[in-house]
Amino acid sequence: MIDCVPDKLWLKEYCDMPMYTHIYHMLHSLDLWFINPCDTTYKELATHEYNLNNLDVVTYKILSRNEINDYYNEIKMKIQNYVSSLSDKQLLEYPSHCEYTKFTLILAQFRHLHTHMGMIMGFIVDDTNLWPNVLGLENPIPEADYKKYC
Repeated sequence: MIDCVPDKLWLKEYCDMPMYTHIYHMLHSLDLWFINPCDTTYKELATHEYNLNNLDVVTYKILSRNEINDYYNEIKMKIQNYVSSLSDKQLLEYPSHCEYTKFTLILAQFRHLHTHMGMIMGFIVDDTNLWPNVLGLENPIPEADYKKYC
């Protein structure tokens, strides 16, 4: 979905926030909340600024597409490693100092991720008249070249 955001929309504001901020908010939430939001060893992205992830506070830091893509890849690896290490029994455990089970945190982030992906896709469709391709269960996830839009 991030690849489907045209460059001309990267800085365009939606609900008073530029597109990249909506994407960063979505990724930051995955990074912070998917595993354990109460982890005292959690480290922010090096380019993070206070409230950059907050869609209710205007910040002036601009994140490039490369910075967002690097962050996405970092989170992807972190989450894949975490999920592949979990057993079914561990899903019902509570991470250290956290009031939610591991399963609840994961489920909450799926909800949050898909809410924001839907909003961003709506912004893209409204501005470009192009519909980002949606992967279903019957097609493999593309590895390299793929058709971005239907």
